[in-house]
Amino acid sequence: MTETGPEVSVIIPVHNEEGLLDTAARALRQEWRDRVRRPWELILVENGSRDDTRVVAAALARRWPHEIRVLQLPDADYGAALRQGLLEARADLAICEEIDLCDVDFHLRALALLDEDRADLVIGSKAMPGAQDRRPWLRRAGTRALNALLRAAVGFRGTDTHGLKALRLAALLPTISACRSRRDLFASELVVRAERGELRVVEVPVSLAEKRPPTTGVVSRAPRVVAGLIRLALNLRGRS
Repeated sequence: MTETGPEVSVIIPVHNEEGLLDTAARALRQEWRDRVRRPWELILVENGSRDDTRVVAAALARRWPHEIRVLQLPDADYGAALRQGLLEARADLAICEEIDLCDVDFHLRALALLDEDRADLVIGSKAMPGAQDRRPWLRRAGTRALNALLRAAVGFRGTDTHGLKALRLAALLPTISACRSRRDLFASELVVRAERGELRVVEVPVSLAEKRPPTTGVVSRAPRVVAGLIRLALNLRGRS
């Protein structure tokens, strides 16, 4: 952090992550100091945790108050947490991360594209050529099923919407504010609206493997995702 504030805001929604949060946040902070070397802030958005995630996050913020901030939402809602973090980010550039990924290689590649003014939004794709997705088969199938539904329902043109992203906040803030989806589909709506708004969306391949089982199951989320897609298609059609 400098006197003029951070250059990059890294935003991570966290829900029931007491076992992973401290180790992952400390490792991410060290990698930023060693490899990225840019003024930054880490925004942890705790949302509806039933364990001690809030306590762990608060301890990290006390330990590094100039680098780590904690926001809190009362309900478990990944999309609302990500949206709130983006709206409260203090930097010009933002990275949307996952606590079980913390992929600094992606950060470096995406920031280079943003710095060179070659993109407004960079997607870390798990499904494009060159990506290595080592998650369990059901998770991989879920990604591809969501992509297929997005293409059919709202004309999505890319290969991925969930997970890692980097963006220029000034360019994306109107899009972020326009999004109505929460929970599972906020990230997808953000990408689809960016495409429709003719922003420069660039995908880069990423490699990933799970560090712990997912906090919500693919099958249990399916009905909610389908209902959300119907609402998203109607909302976008109403504005077209």
